[in-house]
Amino acid sequence: MRKLGALSALIALCLATSAMARAAPASAGPGDARAETDLGLRYEKERDYARAAALYRKAASRGYAEAQFNLGVLFECGRGTAQSYGQAVAWYRKAADQGVAAAQMSLGAFYANGLGVTQDYAQAVAWYRKAADQGNAHAQGALGTMYLLGWGIAEDREQALFWLRKAAAQGNEAAENVLRTLGQGAAAGRNI
Repeated sequence: MRKLGALSALIALCLATSAMARAAPASAGPGDARAETDLGLRYEKERDYARAAALYRKAASRGYAEAQFNLGVLFECGRGTAQSYGQAVAWYRKAADQGVAAAQMSLGAFYANGLGVTQDYAQAVAWYRKAADQGNAHAQGALGTMYLLGWGIAEDREQALFWLRKAAAQGNEAAENVLRTLGQGAAAGRNI
């Protein structure tokens, strides 16, 4: 069951490759990490993942957090580069250390499922909490689930419901489903 959930989470992450996407400029000047990242997003939308990866790598190597996150996604999904969970973790960590909530959420998922790292629920909880505190609905739902199951943290139904309701209030369907299963109803999440 856990492997199926992990697979579903990975598919969802791969499909939502660049949640931070915005309109890209026509070209990037040398040394302009933001422009390189924006151009990479354009190539990614055109499914030219190799060019996107090359541009993200340039910007990521100079410390640009959005490019680091996007490069992590490409490594995770094997787009424009060989699939490597280890490389995905490395790039996500760089972006997460700069406060990118989506990267923190991804690291939490990798630790929870043992992808590219040794499975460690306590680390998963720590990364989920960082992203959840920034309002990331997926992380809020995941953190609520960790509290509910007592994985990596003491089981605490009150905290589980708190985080699940926060996620559901943002329209997170997985959190809504868990709340319904617990007899809390999805509407409970939306009335915070």
